[in-house]
Amino acid sequence: MSMITIPKVMITLEKELETYNKELPHLLSHDNKYVVICDTQIVGFFDTYEDATQVGYIKFKLEPFLVKRVEAMEQIQRVF
Repeated sequence: MSMITIPKVMITLEKELETYNKELPHLLSHDNKYVVICDTQIVGFFDTYEDATQVGYIKFKLEPFLVKRVEAMEQIQRVF
C-alpha cells in the first residue's frame, strides 16, 4: 500500500489558513486587500497581490508564507 506524502509547504500553510479563518472577522475591515500571514503573524495588508508577495519574500525569504485576498464571500476555484 503506497502512502501519500503531503509537501511540507502545505502542512505549514495550515497554520496560516487557520489564522486567516480565526481572524477573518477582524480582517474584513480590510476587505478586498491582500493579507500576508506567516505562521500566526499577520504581517500587513496590500492593494495588490504583487505588493503583498514582494513584502513576503523580502521579510521571510524562502520561508513559506500565505498571501490571500480578504473576502467576506470567498470565490469558488475550480482545479482540473
